[in-house]
Amino acid sequence: MDRRNFLLLSSASALASFSGSSLALSSANTEKRLVLIILRGGLDALHALPPYADRDYKILRPNLALGVTSDEHSVIDLDGYFGLHPALKHLKDLYASKELLIFPASASRYRRRSHFDAQNFLENGSGKPFGLKDGWLNRSIMGLNYEDRRAGLALGPTVPLIIQGQGSVQTWSQSSLPLADEDFLTRLERIYGNDPLFAKAYANARGGRRPEGTMEQGRKRKRRHKFPDLAKIAGGFLKEPSGPRIAVMEMQGWDTHFGQSWRLTKLFREYSEGLDQLKKTLGNAWSDTAVLTVSEFGRTVAENGSRGTDHGTGGLAFMAGGSLNGGKLIGAWPGLNSKALYEGRDLTPSNAYEGLFKAALISHLGLKQSFVEDKVFPNSAAIRPMEQLFRMG
Repeated sequence: MDRRNFLLLSSASALASFSGSSLALSSANTEKRLVLIILRGGLDALHALPPYADRDYKILRPNLALGVTSDEHSVIDLDGYFGLHPALKHLKDLYASKELLIFPASASRYRRRSHFDAQNFLENGSGKPFGLKDGWLNRSIMGLNYEDRRAGLALGPTVPLIIQGQGSVQTWSQSSLPLADEDFLTRLERIYGNDPLFAKAYANARGGRRPEGTMEQGRKRKRRHKFPDLAKIAGGFLKEPSGPRIAVMEMQGWDTHFGQSWRLTKLFREYSEGLDQLKKTLGNAWSDTAVLTVSEFGRTVAENGSRGTDHGTGGLAFMAGGSLNGGKLIGAWPGLNSKALYEGRDLTPSNAYEGLFKAALISHLGLKQSFVEDKVFPNSAAIRPMEQLFRMG
């Protein structure tokens, strides 16, 4: 144990910040795991999942359009119309093993183009920006472990709104302080032994277990944590029998107004390797896991003059995991012709994130639909949970 590990605090929620990637976790009274990955900045859906066989796609993106070639830049074909960006090779493996579902033309119900408002909308779950002060995932956690509120575990100094709320968690972050010796710990025990709050925190800290690949390994490497590192840390916590069951991870840098091709190639590779690392670290627990990836909105269908794209509407969602009925693209596809575009410029959002979120909470985690529609996503009854996303049994 070290000094930082002692400073485990109860709080509303948690998040870790690792060089553009971050993580928050919480416990729940279930063996199912749910991981939510937020790509902050606005993912360009048409670059991650190019409709390479669509004539309008190539006209609208003369420089950015991807296609089938004979080199490493070739689209990874899925069905003769859609393909994956070549840097997302691990997603192709998941798709082939029926452990990946893809939701094109998907978005939340937000219809403007402000990062700040869109992210708040995505996380608070009320159906409008700043409609609630807590996050829908925290409200979900409260429904799962209402009787047994085991403390969750959070990494890092800040808290994402999506997991803020009444749910109690503990915090952990990488420390550069020297290890505490037994004499120091004995003195702490004497000081805090009669204080109910600090005595409990002290006992939790001394009894806690570290996941593989966290503190000591981070000190030895002396380098910045990237998303695959963060995924390994998350998997180490989540696979523990008494560990957390809910995790939120974030990646920054998806606001690609310029230089989109090279920027997204780097980000896609990091994201793809992170998913692969998460699966490997979870081991057998992968079969009880669902990993959702979303962004606050999409981007314009047409490229701009800086070989990038601007803020848009319709986006994309991925769901990975060993519990899925995967290997499919799910939902309506509006097309890219001028009459099909939203406000004449964006991919039309034909599939609601909220239906996907509800399916994960109800079919995977086991929450009651009435609770989800009353407490988690109020005023959303018109959006039905997506069906048949998970394997039976």
